[in-house]
Amino acid sequence: MLQMSSGRFVPQMAALILLGMGLVPVRAEDPKPVNHDDHVAAILKRHCLQCHGAGKQEAGLDMSSYVAIKKGGSGGPVVVAGRAGASRLFKVITAENPEERMPPDNDPLPKEQVAIIRAWIDSGLRQNAGSSAAPAPTTTGFVPSAGQGMTGPPPMPLGWPVIERTKTARPFPVLALATSPRAPLAAVASYECIDFIDPVTGKTIGSLPFPEGEPHVLRFSRSGAILLAAGGRPVQNGVAVLYDVKSGKRLATLGNETDAVMAADLSPDEQRVAIAGSGRTIKLFSTRDGKLLNTLVKHTDWITSAAFSPDGKLLATGDRIGNIHLWDANSGAVVLPLSEHKGAVRALSWRSDSKVLASCGEDGLVVWWDISKGWPETSKADAHPPKRPAGVYGKIANGVLDAAFGPQGELATCGRDHTVRLWANDGKELKAFSIQNPDSTIDSHVGTRILPTRVGIAWDGGTLMAGDSAGKLYSWPIGKTK
Repeated sequence: MLQMSSGRFVPQMAALILLGMGLVPVRAEDPKPVNHDDHVAAILKRHCLQCHGAGKQEAGLDMSSYVAIKKGGSGGPVVVAGRAGASRLFKVITAENPEERMPPDNDPLPKEQVAIIRAWIDSGLRQNAGSSAAPAPTTTGFVPSAGQGMTGPPPMPLGWPVIERTKTARPFPVLALATSPRAPLAAVASYECIDFIDPVTGKTIGSLPFPEGEPHVLRFSRSGAILLAAGGRPVQNGVAVLYDVKSGKRLATLGNETDAVMAADLSPDEQRVAIAGSGRTIKLFSTRDGKLLNTLVKHTDWITSAAFSPDGKLLATGDRIGNIHLWDANSGAVVLPLSEHKGAVRALSWRSDSKVLASCGEDGLVVWWDISKGWPETSKADAHPPKRPAGVYGKIANGVLDAAFGPQGELATCGRDHTVRLWANDGKELKAFSIQNPDSTIDSHVGTRILPTRVGIAWDGGTLMAGDSAGKLYSWPIGKTK
């Protein structure tokens, strides 16, 4: 039985593959596993061999035989056993942008055929019914080095090559933003790439490719030497990737999800990565070999945020209906539920001493949690009260969209009031910054008002950063704390 990317099984007939003038049905009762010769070759012959066959190989890629496909093209392998989401072939046939999608100048492949190709890759790239499945990569090559590199010059990008950027019909929103804990460096999500920015000048220092799709989460390691990027393409694939900040080298790829990763973090000892999303479970992977270490089950809705405590003892996760759970980061046992939010939790952030966890949500609430007691130390209801437009009645959305602690315990938040706010340790508001003229700032591409989406505070506490739904970055000097 063939599993579709949505997670549902296709009853009776899994696919109909056009072959020449006839139809080749692949039925659920077919005992043969999905393989190249019986199921995939006909799809490739019809759609791909004109440009990637024995007579013509664009980008050096020949798809006329199983051996040639495994060899790949001038850009490297196009299929990775067990990882459709990391396979270039699967990415190009499912690309949303017609200019990127293959075959070019043609309709997308039928969903049934896409599902067959995905199943073939994920089940191990069998050549024929008698072939064994190729093992998925199990060694990442990543060596955790937490504690090292905490002295000397801070890690900064050096000699990165210029990457080819994917064109988008409109500016891509800032879905993720992270600031280095040791360097004047910020990482900003863009479509299929990550930009590294000087927080003060806004100058781009370098960019790294994220071909899996949209980076929804960015996190620097405590040393600032490693960047975690997690995301993917909704209802298609999800993955977490580790990068070396100095060289830009891709160090490890973890997870092979059927939906984009929405929440993720790298443990302080760099031994584990936690990922989560619409599947309602948290998966913990080893960074050394990519193996799944644990699956944590408690949430009953999409998981929207995850954060390891700086001391590495706890993992906090929040979901779309307001639940927050604390887990023992080593055993995976539930330690404590934190119950205060009545709407989706948008962000979780730990203070550097691991004693306080900040949470914010669509209910307009910002909470500073005293972890030793499991109770709010301070909370701010309606922390980002929006201005009521003329002629509008009833409840106005007042959600808080992001929260991030700075080096001295100051907390930055942004919300649906088009404002970025800075809070003291005791919850007192210190400063507020409005993004440009919110009453008249409309995203002309989608006709909606522009909102700040992400915030961060630079390593020395001197600069507050924010990104918005139209892809613009902002920075404000707030006075150094280091």
